[in-house]
Amino acid sequence: MAEADGPGKADGVSLLGGAHRVRLKWHRMRRRLDDTPFTPAILAEALAAGASSEVDLRAHGEAGLAVLHDETLDRETTGTGPVATATEAQLRRLHRRGADGRPTRERLLLLNDLADLAGREAAPGALVQLDLKEDAAAISPALARNFGRTIAPVAARFILSGHDWEAVGRLAEGAKVSGAKGLALGFDPCGDEAMEHLESLRDFEAFVDGPLRRAPEASTIYLDYRIIIKAAAIDYDIVGAFHAAGMLIDAYTLNLSHPQAEQSLRDLVGLKVDQITTDEPIALQACFEQG
Repeated sequence: MAEADGPGKADGVSLLGGAHRVRLKWHRMRRRLDDTPFTPAILAEALAAGASSEVDLRAHGEAGLAVLHDETLDRETTGTGPVATATEAQLRRLHRRGADGRPTRERLLLLNDLADLAGREAAPGALVQLDLKEDAAAISPALARNFGRTIAPVAARFILSGHDWEAVGRLAEGAKVSGAKGLALGFDPCGDEAMEHLESLRDFEAFVDGPLRRAPEASTIYLDYRIIIKAAAIDYDIVGAFHAAGMLIDAYTLNLSHPQAEQSLRDLVGLKVDQITTDEPIALQACFEQG
């Protein structure tokens, strides 16, 4: 569906379902499918708009973090080989690849670059999710210290999340030791096989109980949007269950190319999720508002 034009042009920041506002999170810091991921220009747009956006983090070979999704450099950048063994100097020579796989002029960002950019003026509500793609084994004491020192001046502008709560905790402790204030934490309990193990009411209740016990400090729980839809199909309000524990729900990752995307979008808004992650927030908002 085409983007909206005129005074009501979509900004990709949020949807309004009755009195309930649902934020749209810019997955991989993209507003549109053809955007190059993780660029300073789009981060600046997100901050100025007060939007929610997301970057992925991988540990590199000098106890630091790079803004990357994959374990290797090949697909996302002009480099090759494991991120874990790359030096900062090597990473700084690399350029990102665009959505079409071709090299761009955009430099690969490291965490300190991201922190510097996030320190710029921002509209109220702007928040950047740091989605940690590492397990606890990759989080050394030096990496935790460096993370804390880097993030401390702008910690309140970030939410640190991941699939490994111990890994998130190690970095969060590094931030705490460095005096960082306001860093929010999030947890993703959805493994690759979560969907196939969720069938009955008891299954869903046990699934919810897991993060409530394991990650009580998390302010946001990240759920595969299909799990939310599947729970609703058996009349289980999984969003409400987490809301009752004081946690927000991010439903990920919904794009218009997905099967029954428009219906899923309306269902998620109706189920009162707090945020929807998408690679195309502009188009998703236009679709919702024109539907």
